[in-house]
Amino acid sequence: MTNNLTNQQRLDDQTTPAPTSRHRWRVVDIVVAAVLGVACGLIFFAWNSVGYAWFTTMDALTPGLGGIAAGLWFLGGPLGMLIIRKPGAAIMVELIGAVVSALLGNVWGITTLYSGLAQGLGAELAFALFAYRNFKLPVALLAGAGAGLGAWTLELFTSGNLAKGPAFLAIYFATTVISGAVLAGGVGQLLTKALASTGVLDRFASGRDGGS
Repeated sequence: MTNNLTNQQRLDDQTTPAPTSRHRWRVVDIVVAAVLGVACGLIFFAWNSVGYAWFTTMDALTPGLGGIAAGLWFLGGPLGMLIIRKPGAAIMVELIGAVVSALLGNVWGITTLYSGLAQGLGAELAFALFAYRNFKLPVALLAGAGAGLGAWTLELFTSGNLAKGPAFLAIYFATTVISGAVLAGGVGQLLTKALASTGVLDRFASGRDGGS
C-alpha cells in the first residue's frame, strides 16, 4: 500500500506543472513580444507628430495640460503584459517600441530609450503588485497610470520639470497619469480583447479567456 502511494505521488509530481511554469518564457512569447514591440514602435512614431502637436497646443493653454496627449506613448507596456502575461513583458515591449521609434527618427533621440524603460517599469510594477495573476480592466488602467507615473518621474530630471514649480507638476502629473490609464491601459485592454476574438491569441491565456 505504501509503495502504491509513493508511486502515485511520483506520478502526480511528474504531471503537475511547477508553480513557476506560468512565468517561464516560451519561444512564442519572445517572438510575440518582439512583434508587439515593433508594432507599438510604429504607433509611437506615427503619434510623434500628432501627439506632440497636441501636447504643445494644450501646454500653451495651461502649462502641464499637455500630459493629456502622452498616454498613447505608454501603450506598449500594458498591451505587452495583457497579451503575454509573463514577468518582464511590459518592460520588454515598451522598450522595443522605444528603440523602433528612436531608429525611425524623432526629436528626443536616445532619451526615448530611457523613457521606454521608465514607462515599461511603471506598467510592470502594477501587474507585479497582483503577482501577475490579475489582468482585468482595473489593473490594466492602473498599469497605464503607472506608466504615466514612470514618465512623469523621469521627466523631472531629463526635461527639467523639477524647476517648473508645484502648479505645473501637479497638473502635469494628473494629466499624464489619467492619459496613461485611458490611452495605454484602457486601449490596451480593448486591443487585447479584439485580438483574442480573432483567435490569434489562442496559444496564450489572454486568448483563452477572451482577454479578460
